[in-house]
Amino acid sequence: MSLSPSQKQTSGDAAIVVENLHKSFKDGRYRVLQGIDVSFARGQLTYVLGPSGTGKSVLLKHVLGLLHPERGRVLVEGVEVGKLGPSDLPAFRTRFGVLFQNSALFDSMSVFENVAFPLREHTKLSEREIRSRAEGALTKLGMEAGFDKLPSELSGGMKKRVALARAIIREPSILLYDEPTTGLDPVTRTTVDELIGQLKDELHLTSVVISHDLPSALMLADHIVFLYGGKVAYSGEPAGLRKAKHPVIQDVLRAEERMAKAMA
Repeated sequence: MSLSPSQKQTSGDAAIVVENLHKSFKDGRYRVLQGIDVSFARGQLTYVLGPSGTGKSVLLKHVLGLLHPERGRVLVEGVEVGKLGPSDLPAFRTRFGVLFQNSALFDSMSVFENVAFPLREHTKLSEREIRSRAEGALTKLGMEAGFDKLPSELSGGMKKRVALARAIIREPSILLYDEPTTGLDPVTRTTVDELIGQLKDELHLTSVVISHDLPSALMLADHIVFLYGGKVAYSGEPAGLRKAKHPVIQDVLRAEERMAKAMA
C-alpha cells in the first residue's frame, strides 16, 4: 500500500491517535462523538469504558475504517484512516486482529478450519505451514485437542479461545476486543480475562478493549479511557480513575462497589 505524505504522521509512542473526532447520525440529529481527543500507546492494553450509547463502538469502527469522521481524524501507526480509499483498506486492516463480542465463528467449520481461514484467504502459505501456525495458536491459548469440533460443541470459554487464536493467527500489531466479557457467566468471564492478560504479557501488542467491565479494566489495563456524552471524561492510569471528579464515573464506581458487597 502506497501512502501519500498527507497519510503519514510521526506519532511517537502512540500507535493510534484520535484528534477532535466528531460523528453524528440521522442527518446530524444524533451526535455520538463530539470532539474525541485520545491516544493509545504502542504495546499497551487500553480499556475504553462508558455507558451504552456513548460512542465506544463508533470509535472502534473509525479505527478500523468502517466509518469516516465528519470532523477530525484518526491515525493508526501513522496512517490517516479517513484518507484511505476502498482499495487500500484490505491491506490496512491486516495490522488488526479483532475479537468480536459473540466470537463470530463459522458454524459449519471446525475449530481448526475457523482458525486457518484467514491464512487460506489472505496468504500463500503451504498447507503444512497453515496447519503448524493454526495448531500453534490454538495450543498457545489452551486448546490442545478437539480441533475437529464444531463451534456448537464448544463451551463459551472455548469459543473465545478459538476466536482469539483466529485473531492472532496473522500476527497483527494491534488487537481489538469488542465487549469480550458481555453476557458471560462469572467462570467464563474469568477465563476471558486470563486470556487477555496472557496475550498482553506474551505478545506485547497494542490492545484496545471496548467494555463495560470495570473490575477487569482496573485489574488488567495499562490505560483507561472513559467516554461519556460523546467526549472523553477520563484518560489515564487505572489507579487515577477512582480519583476522577466526573459525577458519572463516581456513580459507576459506587454501583460497582455495591455489587461487589452484595456478592461477597
